Amino acid sequence: MIESLRPAKSRYELLARSVLERIQTVAWRIAPPLLRLALALPFLRSGRTRWDGFLSLSPATLFLFENQFKVHIFGATFGFPAPDTVALLVATAEIALPVLLLLGLATRLAALALLAMTGVIQLVFPDGWANFHLYWASLAVGIMALGPGPLSLDRVIDHWFCRRRSP
Repeated sequence: MIESLRPAKSRYELLARSVLERIQTVAWRIAPPLLRLALALPFLRSGRTRWDGFLSLSPATLFLFENQFKVHIFGATFGFPAPDTVALLVATAEIALPVLLLLGLATRLAALALLAMTGVIQLVFPDGWANFHLYWASLAVGIMALGPGPLSLDRVIDHWFCRRRSP
């Protein structure tokens, strides 16, 4: 009786393994663009509020970087050096880096830059770790680990260069 159950069990194991492999294949294709989208959106939304027209920072952004945003280190607070320049760099990065992520271009570098920005944001808003910064950091690390995925310009460029190098 036990012998008759073994072949049935192995068929179910094969079926389960096949289903799990298909799920994994689909997930490997879908996860990278979803991670890129999830990390890009909060930074892109923030970046859109920083501008008051084409290449013109909003007065609110300048005020925040000059007066409100302070870095919290070792129990002390410090203002940003050259706050207008920092505001311009941050506003530009909050638009450019998410766009690179959405396109899947220079994906790992864009994720690394957003991870660094998340670290600085953590120093400015130390209480935001559990609500926002941990998730942003996790998404950035996941993107750096998985790469851009098949639906990306990085992949297109990689395939194009690989084909051109091959005889």
